[in-house]
Amino acid sequence: MTKVKICGLRRKEDIDCVNLYKPQFAGFVFAESRRKVSKETARMLIKELLPQIKSVGIFVNENENVVAEIAEYTGLDCVQIHGDETPEYVERLKGLLGKATKKNIEIWKAIRVKNKESLKIMSDFDADAFLLDAYVEGSYGGAGAVFDWQIARDIASRHDRIILAGGLNPENVKAAVARVKPYGVDVSSGVETDGFKDVGKIRDFINRVREADEML
Repeated sequence: MTKVKICGLRRKEDIDCVNLYKPQFAGFVFAESRRKVSKETARMLIKELLPQIKSVGIFVNENENVVAEIAEYTGLDCVQIHGDETPEYVERLKGLLGKATKKNIEIWKAIRVKNKESLKIMSDFDADAFLLDAYVEGSYGGAGAVFDWQIARDIASRHDRIILAGGLNPENVKAAVARVKPYGVDVSSGVETDGFKDVGKIRDFINRVREADEML
């Protein structure tokens, strides 16, 4: 079954929505963004999530000690690093997360895909999953741009934990899942209206993913 991550949650209404439609992951942005939440807000929202929905914290070039502290304070299940972090950074972060949280927190490494060459760095990282997003000049993610799904399909056929992001929405996610067959899909702006999460779009997005799974 293709996993779904709804990212950029920041209001109690967003939590009510994901609790209703039950994606596997809920994302909270701690990097500079209009969707950024404070650790206090994130902690409050995460406590309201259903137990089966895993929380993911998104960080961009953040000091690893800060990441570990926020993960411990908020109760994160996964950490998604979305910047220019190195393999050495990931190794240090793993150790810090283990000490701070006393639980096994997954680390996802986001890669901004410009072409097939962009994926070569994957072999350098000891990450639990790789999130593939579109490369947009001057942006670390959340730009709503689509990249070549054939690149994602090729790597997803060889790697069992590829999460597809970048410009997904209720209209195209069914085709994306059928084409790429990823471990999971990630969406933020594609389920928003006027900058806020839209209940109907989240419902339709998750339903389209499930429809695609039934056809695979």
